[in-house]
This record gives sequence, C-alpha cells and structure tokens, in this order.
Amino acid sequence: MAKMTPEVFKAKALESLQSFDPGLVLRGAQLTVVGAYRALQNPNLFRSRHYRQAALAVLAGLLVKLLLDLPIIALSLIVSFSGLFVDVKTASWDTWLISGVRFIEKNVLQLPFFLMTLTMRLQNSALDEVFMESLQWVDTTYMRKHASDNPATVQQHLYHQNLTLWKPGAAAVAATLGEKRPRKTDDFIKRMIRKGVISLVVYFFSTVPVIGRLVLPAASAFSIHPVVGIGPAIAVFAAGLSVPRKQVVIALQAYHASRNLVRQLLEPYFSRIAFTPAQRKKWFRERQGLLLGFGIGFYLFLRIPILGVLIYGIAEASTAYLITKITDPPPPPSQGEGFAASQAEWQGKKDFLAVPLERTITPIVNVGMVNREHIPPSSTR
Repeated sequence: MAKMTPEVFKAKALESLQSFDPGLVLRGAQLTVVGAYRALQNPNLFRSRHYRQAALAVLAGLLVKLLLDLPIIALSLIVSFSGLFVDVKTASWDTWLISGVRFIEKNVLQLPFFLMTLTMRLQNSALDEVFMESLQWVDTTYMRKHASDNPATVQQHLYHQNLTLWKPGAAAVAATLGEKRPRKTDDFIKRMIRKGVISLVVYFFSTVPVIGRLVLPAASAFSIHPVVGIGPAIAVFAAGLSVPRKQVVIALQAYHASRNLVRQLLEPYFSRIAFTPAQRKKWFRERQGLLLGFGIGFYLFLRIPILGVLIYGIAEASTAYLITKITDPPPPPSQGEGFAASQAEWQGKKDFLAVPLERTITPIVNVGMVNREHIPPSSTR
C-alpha cells in the first residue's frame, strides 16, 4: 500500500473534488429534464415493449402500493382494537406509532423504491429495447441537424449502429478482461436486503440518547467520504449535527438510491461494453458528479406513486441521451480492443466543464438549438 504522504493526501482530495464538481451535479440534474424532453420527442418510445406493457406496469404499481399499505392497515386495526381498553382519543402514541412505521417503510427501508426497481429488473430485455430505440432516435436527430455536413464525419459520431453489434451480455463472456458475471435478480434482492438491514440498524442506533445524535452525521460523512474527500465529508458531518434526524435520513437514503438507480439505468451499455471491474470503477468515479445529479433528478420523479414504473421507461430512454454526452461513439466489436480502457477516463471532461453553465442550461423551448459548437463532440447531441 502506498504511503499516505501529505502530497498524496492532497492529490487524492483534489481528485475527489474535481470529480464531484458542484457544477457537474447541476448539469446532471439539467440532463434529467433535457434527456426526458428529448426522449418524449421520439414517436416510437411508447410503442416499445415496455410501454406495450403499460397496463401491467400500472397494475404492478397498484399492487406494490397495496402490499406496502397492508402493515399500516393491520397496525391501524390493532390500534382500533386497543381502543376497547385504552382511550386512544386522548393518547398520541397511536399516531406516533403509525407515522413512525410509515417513515421507516418509505424512507429508511425505501420499500416502494425497492419493489419498483425489482419490478423493472424483471423487464430487463424490454428496457434494453427502450435504451437502444432511444439511442437510435438521438442519432437520427443528430443526422438531421448535420445533414449538410460531410457524411463520413457524421458517421463517426453515431452510436446506435455500432453499439447494436455489441450484443447484450457480450460483456459477461469477456473472461480475458476479467469482467464479472452480471448480478442476477436474487443477488440484487440479497444486496438490497443487506442495505435495508444496515439502514435499519443505523436508524435505530440514532435514537439512542446522547450518542445517537452523532450516528447519522457520522454515517453520512462515512458514505460520501470516498466520493468527495475528507474536507466535504467533515462539512457534511458538521451540518448533520444541526439538521433534524428525519431530514438527514431522507437525504442520505436519496443519495444512495440515486447512485444505485443510475447504475441500473446504465446496464444496457455495460452489458455490451466489456469493462474490467477496475475500469468500470474509474468510469463511474470520473463522472460521479454528473451521474449523481442525473440520478437524483429521476429518483425524485420515480417516487411518484403508481406512475413511477412508467417514468422509469422515460429514465431509461434519457440514459441513452446521457451516454452520448459522457462517452465516445463505440467502434465495431472487431475494432473494440482497448475501447473500454479508453473510456474509463472521461477525455472530454475539461472541455465540458469549460462551457459556461448558462449556455448548457437551455430553456426547453430552445433545447433543439444546442449544437456541437456549444459543447464538445462527445458531450452534445
């Protein structure tokens, strides 16, 4: 292990801050809106298999809501029954108990979000179709905007045609690159249960008198430290001491959920391009600020009851637009050796950051006017 000298520590802190630039978070949030707008312009979006199953998706949302309401209904019945022995009209414990269970269910364990994402994982192939259909639409729009340019130049900036040649699951068999097998649904469930248990334990420890006040701020600082560095982590810890406990829980869980959401939305891309674990880790670290802003934006939309499963399809379609902003167009598989390694580092990052924020946060009515003169080739479509 390399010795952590002051120079190394300073370099790592600077790297973390640069990859988590607040401006990138804001631009990522912008991409939530712009990407959704671009996706909704695609006339074929709602003809995809995901939206042909829209009725089933809404039904699934209703069933999820019913399942989550069952414990509350049961608890309400128990409270009503206890009214035969206790004057619940003058006591406040019943309201406190029910509201507490709702908060734990919705914000600590995030059961609505977990069940919705689990439902979406069962539609992997349909969501892959949404992603590729939207990528084709992005390319079509780009070709139309650059119809007068050199066809050979235009062809070099297209994504769909070559990425289609990289078949879904191709990354899983890239043993020579050390790529792990994609996680199965049961692995996803085990991982989410483990996170739920940890969240529940941390939450209950935060209710312990005196030392409990430090638990959530410490957990928040510990969670974001690898991403933003020690300085901002200490600032988060200090801020957490003055913020109500419930608000800290909501913010911390939203942070983790949005990061997990982005990773799931990017699966159609990573199932094709064979990154090694180290390359994939660097890929996310290089873009983490932008991805966090993008993830938080859609996380908030996906929390809309029932409609979340429908919005998820729009989020997947928007991810195709996102890919064209933060990666280079893929070559054919026969020429793909070294492509993943070249994408681990975000080559266009400095150019992207150099663009004034007010020139990229464009009103929706003018979104179609943004072109490659405003933002570098790999980041604007």
